[in-house]
Amino acid sequence: MSSPKMVLVAITKHGANQVAQLAAKLPEADILVAEKFQELLAHNTAVQFYAGSFKAQIADLFKKYDQIVFFVSLGAVVRLVAPFLKSKEEDPGIIVVDDAAQFVIPVLSGHVGGANACAENLATLLGATPVLTTASDVSKTIPVDILGRELGWQVEAPKINITRVSAHVVNEEPIAFVQEAGSKNWWTRSTPLPKNIQLFDEFAAVDLSQFKAVLWVTKQAIPEALWQQLHESLVVYRVPE
Repeated sequence: MSSPKMVLVAITKHGANQVAQLAAKLPEADILVAEKFQELLAHNTAVQFYAGSFKAQIADLFKKYDQIVFFVSLGAVVRLVAPFLKSKEEDPGIIVVDDAAQFVIPVLSGHVGGANACAENLATLLGATPVLTTASDVSKTIPVDILGRELGWQVEAPKINITRVSAHVVNEEPIAFVQEAGSKNWWTRSTPLPKNIQLFDEFAAVDLSQFKAVLWVTKQAIPEALWQQLHESLVVYRVPE
């Protein structure tokens, strides 16, 4: 799996200075800076300079990059990217860093687009504070939509199931986690697994009347009747062969 393609973007002098410092720690990242700040980054071969309207650069950034890191005000970024948004499955991760590099804010595509993880990494590199607002990250619980992604797991469920089950998870409802396949190293947070998540080795051991939802890591085919029985409360994960 190739690394996400990232670009660091600055339109002010302070932002350009921050990008110049960060670029040394992220040699794989591209850089886009206003032409008038060429002297700050002239030594960096990954830098591109733009002239004219910054707004005219946004469409190309959306096409080329998986993560766009703006050293631009949050309000300005929201207005700039709004016309280009499609869905969380398609949009790149959008991250904002303030001019003083004190805060790193994942704005869009935090989970599926990887902006949350990217923001936490950038905050470490900058000595800044990541500002995460997605419920599963704030409550340090299971991110239903991307669980096991780094292990190659693929989520299998209607979108409504993912939404409903995610709500049950963050609301601390009883959740059965059934793992019949795959690596046991799926819990990557530094905090303990939340108490509302109960682990099982097989689906047959779960008393469905006691749980609001089931997360099931399996290679089994799921009968349509079971999907219907567990109406909007089942999410299945498939592991690599």
